[in-house]
Amino acid sequence: MRINRLTTSATRYFYYFYTMIGTKINAFFNPEQFQGWGRRRKYFEGWYFKIVNAEQTKAFAFIPGIAIDDNGRKKPFIQVLDGKKQTSVNHTFTEKEFIPTPGIFNLNIGPNFFSEHRMSLQLPDIKGELRFLDAVRWPKHWYSPGIMGPYSFVPFMECYHGIVSMDHSIVGQLEINGEQINFDQGRGYIEKDWGHSFPSAYTWMQTNHFSVPGISVKASVAKIPWITKSFVGFIAGLWIHDTLYKFTTYNGSKLRKSFIDENRVEIVLENRNFKIELLAHRDRVTELASPIQGLMDGRIEESMTSTIEVNLFDKKQKRLLFADTGRNAGLEVAGKIDEIML
Repeated sequence: MRINRLTTSATRYFYYFYTMIGTKINAFFNPEQFQGWGRRRKYFEGWYFKIVNAEQTKAFAFIPGIAIDDNGRKKPFIQVLDGKKQTSVNHTFTEKEFIPTPGIFNLNIGPNFFSEHRMSLQLPDIKGELRFLDAVRWPKHWYSPGIMGPYSFVPFMECYHGIVSMDHSIVGQLEINGEQINFDQGRGYIEKDWGHSFPSAYTWMQTNHFSVPGISVKASVAKIPWITKSFVGFIAGLWIHDTLYKFTTYNGSKLRKSFIDENRVEIVLENRNFKIELLAHRDRVTELASPIQGLMDGRIEESMTSTIEVNLFDKKQKRLLFADTGRNAGLEVAGKIDEIML
């Protein structure tokens, strides 16, 4: 009997170990999925769902996630940012209410559900369901699982980043504080972060509201710890209808300018073929919680009403390919910004 019990225990352990390894590998090559399998301390993971109605009178960001402190306590949350009213609310949940699905991006936090294709909310003052159609995904390859590229394979990064959808349309309604809001034909954007802390200095900007639909831009510049030193890293992508122009630290692009003051953020990037100029005009901000060593004790400020001027140049043909100004822009500036100024 003792031998049988030992055999059964060993089988169960092997099955658990085998399943966990398979789940982690699958998630690694699909950054939109939950990445925190087996993480027990000093860890956070959060998704960012931005929604704007067709009239552009309502703009919200929903941030579901989990924080694990240095004692292993797991604290799920859903932050809600009202971009037009400049207010934020953080809803907290119990550990057992955080339920990710292995092998796919499906996430339940209490009665709330999040995925690439749908969001269903049952919060105290927000109820309803939205569907997301025609998502624009960042390309994935075995050697470059997502927007992090080969840095995805580096095990000691402070923070990892993923794009779930650069742009998509919305169908559905939400009741928010007693007001019924129709989001049909609105636009949405989804990204995520995971690791143990946000960078000590960074700027981030995003908008997919230009003169015509089907255009989206996202860019960030950050101080990246690297072994015993650090470097200024950057990630940017401009989606124009059916083409993605990528400017990243790992694809041969160069950061030519990074300037920040109280009124604007300027970023200039170029590679062998293209040059992009981004000028974001800062607007009123709202405070959000951010991770430090797995604890949501930090504070960042985000605007959802900024604008971003975008110019894209074809260097070989020496001509301007695209020039427009994006509205309803998300914009964050955090930390010791002099560390990322060029």
